[in-house]
Amino acid sequence: MTDMEADTTTHTEALVDEEEPLFSNLDLFLFSLIAGLVIYWFMSRKKPEPIPEFKKLDTPAPTTRETSFIEKMKKTSKNIIVFYGSQTGTGEEFANRLSKDAQRYGMKGMAADPEEYDMGELSRLSEIPNSLAIFCMATYGEGDPTDNAQDFYDWLQENDDEDLSGLNYTVFALGNKTYEHYNAMGKYVDKRLEELGAKRIFDLGMGDDDGNLEEDFISWREQFWPAVCEHFGVEALGDESSIRQYELKEHTDINMNKVYSGEIGRLKSFEVQKPPFDSKNPFLAHVSVNRKLNKAGDRYLMHLELDITGSKIRYESGDHVAVFPTNDSGLVNKLGQVLGVDLDVVISLNNLDEESNKKHPFPCPTTYRTALTHYLDITHPPRTNVLYELAQYASDPKEQENMRKMASSSPEGKALYQSWVLDSCRNILAVLEDFSSLKPPIDHLCELLPRLQARYYSIASSSKVHPNSIHICAVVVEYETKTGRTNKGVATNWLKNKLITDNGHKSTVPMYIRKSQFRLPFKATNPVIMIGPGTGIAPFMGFIQERGWFKEQGKEVGETAMFFGCRHKNEDYIYQEELEEAEKTGVLTQLNVAFSRDQDQKVYVQHLLKKNKEDIWKLIHTENAHIYVCGDARYMAKDVQTAFYEIAEELGGMTRTQATDYIKKLMTKGRYSQDVWS
Repeated sequence: MTDMEADTTTHTEALVDEEEPLFSNLDLFLFSLIAGLVIYWFMSRKKPEPIPEFKKLDTPAPTTRETSFIEKMKKTSKNIIVFYGSQTGTGEEFANRLSKDAQRYGMKGMAADPEEYDMGELSRLSEIPNSLAIFCMATYGEGDPTDNAQDFYDWLQENDDEDLSGLNYTVFALGNKTYEHYNAMGKYVDKRLEELGAKRIFDLGMGDDDGNLEEDFISWREQFWPAVCEHFGVEALGDESSIRQYELKEHTDINMNKVYSGEIGRLKSFEVQKPPFDSKNPFLAHVSVNRKLNKAGDRYLMHLELDITGSKIRYESGDHVAVFPTNDSGLVNKLGQVLGVDLDVVISLNNLDEESNKKHPFPCPTTYRTALTHYLDITHPPRTNVLYELAQYASDPKEQENMRKMASSSPEGKALYQSWVLDSCRNILAVLEDFSSLKPPIDHLCELLPRLQARYYSIASSSKVHPNSIHICAVVVEYETKTGRTNKGVATNWLKNKLITDNGHKSTVPMYIRKSQFRLPFKATNPVIMIGPGTGIAPFMGFIQERGWFKEQGKEVGETAMFFGCRHKNEDYIYQEELEEAEKTGVLTQLNVAFSRDQDQKVYVQHLLKKNKEDIWKLIHTENAHIYVCGDARYMAKDVQTAFYEIAEELGGMTRTQATDYIKKLMTKGRYSQDVWS
């Protein structure tokens, strides 16, 4: 160590004495080497790494579903396919019944959701001998296809060159006569398939839910199958025995983390929420407000607010919120008692057809209690096929005979079903109670009952004012039946009982948004005329909030006229304070309220329209006003439309035909919109 230090000192002194350059050749060499290494290191760091070329993995897609219905039919030796367009489950139910029927006629059928298959394969159906496509098509809203049939509808519209000459088909349409576009989707599919060369082998069936949809379906079906047999030259087997679609599996030793407890789609989706939220993945919204709207009277009108903070859910005024209700626990417990079963057994119902896309009738594995609470409709009157299938379990011959009679197509059978089931509003529990010898296995009952459906409500708020909140306005349904029982609406009673906090926990509502065409005009300067008695005011609360928001932003807003109606001013004038405040601030330029029962002669919204006819006509005819109607379809919407016909006749100098055409043109242009229900 000392020697080294001495050498270094001597060397340094020598450099100074001789006045040599500051750096020697060796130093320069070492410096250059280090600098080069540093530069190389930096260059190599900044150099972009080559993007590796990924080979496409030969792993299956997340879903293993077969999109070719032709290949599936060939594989399973099926020759009849029943497609359904269904919003509330009835179209799907009818499709399942028809596919089951096929077996009784020596054929093999399958029900199919058009959303899951390539509908361009319809032209290939001729590859299967004696093949037939049946379409059970419901109409939704203003003559629109159901959500699951939208792509099929678009495909039919866009493919003019499609050759369907090898396709045999028939259509059964599901609709409601009170609506403007009665069975529009079924009619369109029937007509369009014929235009593309397909062969109709039986007439279009028309189901009317305003009358007796079940009877319409049965009457059509009893003529349809003989026509099919004649067309294909086959004989009915006459097999009227019960045909099971699912088999029961009880789970005695299962991890409860793998058991569904009410989730609509993904297991544990209510515990770990992941957007986007839709019908198969609803968002659990907290209830932030739940209050009674009416001051008095025998009805209960309510206002709820759902908190959607952090959900990334977006909505617009006029959209619908869908909620997934649960059945009353008392009703579920009574069913368990009547059937004498343990509702907490964990089960799966597995499809006997292993090739079917529908593996279970509802999410499995689960318990009977969960199925009856979350997944199955136990409050609607059972359809005739349910009575027919269950009749075998009645030990009393008389009761068995009556059940089979109600399920038959005979006039006396139809009359008995109408009076004993429909007019008396008997649900499945009432049927089991009143046919005391009827003791069906609970798994078969669960197989037969339809799915509990989401309920839709017009949103009563504007996202511009309430971006993190969705408002609902509804009337609680409760009535006494002819048998002396009290029937309660599933969703409204469930919502009524959604306290803001329940035993220290926040109440939640599974929900998602369904987009609507019920929209304010693009230009805020366009006048709007809103007609919404009762809870029909819901979307207009959103419209009023939005017009008010535009005014606050300093934008010019056109005339905004509101026509509201209720029974009594001091009982059910809902949102009175909000409406009067909107009138006071000029957001509402007109507030017209009809109190139907506050005087001897009843006054409704259509009477107020006629009373203000000059102003209404001026807004419509010269100022490009948009008309919106929300509420009852059966009476109110029709009476309001008639009032507009009469105003056009009187002030527009038109005949009734011309006035009707005038209003129809407004509808076509999107200036007369309806959000109605029956």
